[in-house]
Amino acid sequence: MKKTLLVLATLLLPAAAFADEGMWTFDHFPSEKVEKKYGFKPTQEWLDHVRLSSVRLAEGCSGSFVSEDGLVMTNHHCAHSCIEQLSTAQKDYVAAGFSAATFADEVKCPEIEVNQLVAIKDVTADLGKATAGKTGEAFGAAQRAEMTKLENACAGGDADLRCEVVTLYHGGQYHLYKYRRFQDVRLVFAPEFAIAFFGGDPDNFMFPRYDLDVSFLRVYQDGKPAKIKDHFAWSTNGARDGELTFVSGHPGATSRLMTVSALEYQRDVAEPERIFYLAELRGMLREFMNRGPEQARVANATLFYVENSYKALRGRLTTLQDKDFMKKKVADESALRAKIAADPAKAKVYGGAWDAIAAAMQDQRRLRKMFGYVEGGRGFSSRLFGVARELVRGAAERPLPNDKRLREYADANLPAVEQELFSAAPVYDDFEIARFSFSLLKLREELGADHPFVKKAFGPKSPEELAAELVKGTKLKDVAVRKALWQGGQAAIDASNDPMILFAKLVDADARAIRKEFEDKVESVVDKNNELVARAQFAAYGAGGYPDATFTLRLSYGAVRGYVEDDGRQIAPFTNFAGAFDRATGREPFALPKSWFDAKPKLDLATPFDFVTDNDIIGGNSGSPMINQKAEVVGLIFDGNIQSLGGDFWFDEKQNRAVAVDSRALLTALDKIYGAKRIADEIRPK
Repeated sequence: MKKTLLVLATLLLPAAAFADEGMWTFDHFPSEKVEKKYGFKPTQEWLDHVRLSSVRLAEGCSGSFVSEDGLVMTNHHCAHSCIEQLSTAQKDYVAAGFSAATFADEVKCPEIEVNQLVAIKDVTADLGKATAGKTGEAFGAAQRAEMTKLENACAGGDADLRCEVVTLYHGGQYHLYKYRRFQDVRLVFAPEFAIAFFGGDPDNFMFPRYDLDVSFLRVYQDGKPAKIKDHFAWSTNGARDGELTFVSGHPGATSRLMTVSALEYQRDVAEPERIFYLAELRGMLREFMNRGPEQARVANATLFYVENSYKALRGRLTTLQDKDFMKKKVADESALRAKIAADPAKAKVYGGAWDAIAAAMQDQRRLRKMFGYVEGGRGFSSRLFGVARELVRGAAERPLPNDKRLREYADANLPAVEQELFSAAPVYDDFEIARFSFSLLKLREELGADHPFVKKAFGPKSPEELAAELVKGTKLKDVAVRKALWQGGQAAIDASNDPMILFAKLVDADARAIRKEFEDKVESVVDKNNELVARAQFAAYGAGGYPDATFTLRLSYGAVRGYVEDDGRQIAPFTNFAGAFDRATGREPFALPKSWFDAKPKLDLATPFDFVTDNDIIGGNSGSPMINQKAEVVGLIFDGNIQSLGGDFWFDEKQNRAVAVDSRALLTALDKIYGAKRIADEIRPK
């Protein structure tokens, strides 16, 4: 990786300097640049169709509409929580897969929400007016109040709309995104976990790959499949080497425009601490899973997410620790600051922003443990505690005026809160106790046994005793109890003697206090001064580039292209079914399901399976459709290669690759392996 860092162009500038780099917003897509290189110019009509055909899974993934009857394609690992929540020890859909034979057999997911972006509005002027002349606590309060006001006016009390003010260019622009919200989402199809994650952690972020990482969901309205005008057609021909491809999805977060002091905080503090925490959590999960098959089943999804995050964070840290990378970032920032300093008028407005952010990073170092463990949730890793906190805070916040509430309890955000709060997803006591005990143990370890908060929260109890007492004693596993407490408001909370409610009330004042201090001394300062840095960049270099990712809809363009590994090996862009059978050992994680061996005589083993392109993607793009210039599905994004893990901070066209399942593999699997003719016919070109 180091040798590629030496040839990086300026990274701090908000402009894509190289090749097919960029996660572009739909209202600022470089159609002319695409036309110049590939001979195809996306029109506004084409962009609108792609935008409306793309969807977001609100908990952190992407997807797309692939039929007029609301069929949504995404990854298996994006729908994994639903698949697991619908499973039991007797019917394990994670292991065995799921296929609904009729509409009536499609089963509602307890928690998945699907969002379709229907409108974008620039509200930069509104935020600027609300925060003009303000700094610190006053800036943060005014900004949050204005965002809440805009979001509530946008949603207008309609529970089927979700509105969010999005920060772009770290505050250089603010846009209001209006989504059509679907909360009745049902599982239609999922293959076995063994093929959805074939190769397991050893193959994760690697290529060649042989994964059928797909699930199909369906959105419903009024108890019927929703009618969707804009949806992607299916390509039965897939993509060819060198062909232009687009990825429409929701990249989670990048840090390509981050200041040097913020990058240093990530390198020296945040990333190492997160990696150590995940390493220990992984050990706890493996020990728990070794207790028996049922424990292995209920913890499988959590282990997947932990191992995936652990590997990704190690890749991020490797980039941050590269001396050439940081040297380049320092040089770029110094050049920008010099340009600003050379103009007295600009220096007066923008000159102090970098130092202010650096000072806020020192406050973040000081506050991070209390904030992360007490308010951020790292110290209370319990679904039932999360429910209790929602109930306690909801009772206190909902009577307040909208602009005075914590933002998550504004009217426009309550439908999402209620969906999660009233989820019927099962809670397994032994797993809940194990996770809660671990997080409480880490809280005590990080803050210290003599810390006043630790003494207040634990009393004489050990982490294990406290977790077991709260989980076994609470009635919050009953959704009816949750609804009664939510609807009863503050009076119901005050009257409750539920131990988890009492515990949430006990720690809430401390959590709120550290949240306020963190917002006032870190978030508000960083937000205000990031705005100034962004405007300084615009003033110095213009605003022609793409903003950092923010889990909002973006469009990237690229081409099917292999690459050369650091050791000189040429990696071809496609794998095929034959390679999957060759790679199978019969032992996890390289054990193909029986369904594949049963179907092998019917398969053309030359059928393309997975492939890579140089589209610019990042975490959150999982489940994104890969389309051609006809807006036909040619693939389904599910991963990046190992070189892409530095993509949070920079893009290398030579080696960064997006990994997708081929549209031909998906259709073949539905038809010939799983007998899912109903679904295959629904997506097949008519």
